Amino acid sequence: MYRVVMMYGTDEPWWFFEGWKEDIISVKEFDNFSRALKFYKNEWLIWRKKFEKYKSQDDLLSAFWEPQDQIWCEECAGYQQQYHGLALLEDWHQLPTEKKTVGI
Repeated sequence: MYRVVMMYGTDEPWWFFEGWKEDIISVKEFDNFSRALKFYKNEWLIWRKKFEKYKSQDDLLSAFWEPQDQIWCEECAGYQQQYHGLALLEDWHQLPTEKKTVGI
C-alpha cells in the first residue's frame, strides 16, 4: 500500500520523530506506485506554487513553508518554523532505494 501523506507541524517530514503521525492532516492511499507517484507530483507542483520556501529530497519527502509561519515553543524558549510536509510512503515507511530516484 502506498500513501501520499500531508502533514503540518514543526518537523520536516524526513525526520520521523516519535509521534510524527500526529502531524498528519490528510492521507491518500493507492495500491499502485505509479498512481501514487502521479498524485504526489501533482500535489508537489500545487504546493510549490503556494509556498515561498521548499526543500525536497530524492526519497519523495518534501517540506514547504512560509518564513512567518512560526509558533512559540515554551520548552525551547523560542519560535519554531511550521512546515507543510508531503511524503510518498510505502506501508508507512520511506520508499525502498529502487523507488527513491524515480520521482521529481
